[in-house]
Amino acid sequence: MKRSPIRMDAVLVQAVIAGALSFAHLHDLAAAAGQTGWKAWAYPVSVDLLLVAAWHRLRTLRAAGASARSAWTWFAVALAASLGANVATAGLLDLGDVPGWLRILVAGWPALAFLGGTLLVHTPTPATDPPTTTTDDAEPAAVEAVIDRDDAASLEPEPVAAPALTAAEPELTPTQAPAPPAVAVPPALVTHARKLADEHHARTGSPIDADTLRARLGVPPVMADAIAAQLA
Repeated sequence: MKRSPIRMDAVLVQAVIAGALSFAHLHDLAAAAGQTGWKAWAYPVSVDLLLVAAWHRLRTLRAAGASARSAWTWFAVALAASLGANVATAGLLDLGDVPGWLRILVAGWPALAFLGGTLLVHTPTPATDPPTTTTDDAEPAAVEAVIDRDDAASLEPEPVAAPALTAAEPELTPTQAPAPPAVAVPPALVTHARKLADEHHARTGSPIDADTLRARLGVPPVMADAIAAQLA
């Protein structure tokens, strides 16, 4: 697999140069304030780590919608330490005779950086609250439901009034059976039913009834009664 060549970016080069210069200025100031050996090299690392941790915490709090005042405070402290070292080593301060107050600040920086880093890392990030449904959001749904019910009611067919009876229907006596309703039967079906009736009569010696005719033809009971009436 062919590796892509490293692309030199002007911003990246500038960041490396600026970081190296700031690192050297912090080292020189710490060494001038009495921090010799490895301790002078640890001060720039401590300042830069606090600056990065504060910036990361700042972005996390802003993404969660929480207050980022503490992150801004420690970011400003780390930035002031880095910027102050750069300005102090620009010839405004005699590194051969560092004042006492600056020695105190440099000596107290590890405790201050440890406190800031602990507060930034171990402070819990507030959880974002889920969006709540308000009454205003529910009103459009209720209005739409009302509109849908009105539209459905308007689409329902109007009931058709039953036709008025011109004469009173005669009451049936207990011995009088109701006449089967008139059903249009195709002539071909009647012809086929007549053949079945003849076969049934030849085989059994009795005329075919409506139930047997319905079972042989596979038609509804009303149509079977109408066919049986025509065959009688």
